[in-house]
Amino acid sequence: MKEKTIVQRLILGIQHVLAMFGATVLVPALTGLNTSITLFCAGVGTLIFHAVTRRKVPVFLGSSFAFMGGIIAIIGESRMGDPDYLERLAAVKGALIIAGAIYVVFAILIKLVGYEKVNKLLPPIVTGPIIIVIGLRLSGSAISSAFYWNGEFSMRSVLVTVLVLLTIIAISVFAKGIFNLMPILFGIIAGFLVCIPMGFTDFTAVSNASFFSFMDKNILDQVICLPVFRADAILAIAPIAVVTMIEHVGDITTNGAVVGQNFMMDPGIHRTLLGDGLATAFAGLFGGPANTTYGENTGVLAVTKNYDPSIIRIAAVFAIILGVFGKIGGFITSIPAPVTGAIGIVLYGMISAVGVRILINSRLNFGDSRNLMIAALIFVIGIGCDSIPVAGTVTISGLALAAVVGIVLALVLPEGRESVLKD
Repeated sequence: MKEKTIVQRLILGIQHVLAMFGATVLVPALTGLNTSITLFCAGVGTLIFHAVTRRKVPVFLGSSFAFMGGIIAIIGESRMGDPDYLERLAAVKGALIIAGAIYVVFAILIKLVGYEKVNKLLPPIVTGPIIIVIGLRLSGSAISSAFYWNGEFSMRSVLVTVLVLLTIIAISVFAKGIFNLMPILFGIIAGFLVCIPMGFTDFTAVSNASFFSFMDKNILDQVICLPVFRADAILAIAPIAVVTMIEHVGDITTNGAVVGQNFMMDPGIHRTLLGDGLATAFAGLFGGPANTTYGENTGVLAVTKNYDPSIIRIAAVFAIILGVFGKIGGFITSIPAPVTGAIGIVLYGMISAVGVRILINSRLNFGDSRNLMIAALIFVIGIGCDSIPVAGTVTISGLALAAVVGIVLALVLPEGRESVLKD
């Protein structure tokens, strides 16, 4: 394959930044954490992950939604400027560092027991449906952004969405050379341009943003605030790491299925967990939310078919720049919801399609009652359950519960002779 130029690589990196940006900045917006710190931590966390995984896994780490309930429980309604905000933030920092440490402990345990035992827990009849569920669970947010404006159904939003989708399809199917690798970027550009005369664009975020984010005293106060290891915060936040580790395994499996490599074995699931845990601990130290592997960027891999991990590292550097230079981040924030929603429709759909591909390639027989039962329960629980309270503010996502149910059933139910289709 012909080596790509620096400009081409930068453009490919920008696509990944645009894909992760909306979800990454939404978490701090909802929890009271700072957006600039969040973007900085996402970029650095991604680089930490790549260093730990020997630069082999094309994964981007962004803000985790799973920890939001715990963070909000500690932060409450307090926001920067309130007398008790830094005290609450210090408790959140300490709890996230402990959450990262839990990842590290499990990574060491998996290294000791061996990859093979972990792999037996995740046969194709479990991983395929789980990957399908990952895409479908995300699809609702994409549809809401694509077809609604200010909470109401909007034909103008639909028109923008259709334009973006047609642009992405046309570039993916008909474009040649480097242009074929940039359907997401062209879709965003086309959608953004048409949104300007339609009144969807708002550049308030650009005008309000500081040029150098970390020269802002409020942001500096959050960064230098020392973590405090408070029992209530640790109990509210840290146990969530046990749940998100299951989702992590699903994300790494999905990423490997897209790329065509077994990252569970090489560089090893213990390394990916370690990288995720260290990135989360780093984010906790600086005042950002917990990091997690991002399906949006896996969707970009599936669309562009460019699996070079160095492109993800370029995106990580861009994320750091966005965290440092507030005006640039403000401009990306101004991309209208119908555009990002249309992009989400494509990316999340591609993730589910990868799950279908796993089932097809594994030649699983869905005339077999065992396979049918496992897949059926994973689909209904994974899609139908949003989150289930476990204890206090700790919840388990439908995805994690579906993974547990699928793993248990695959271990308990005997595999018959008809489970796999014969040639």
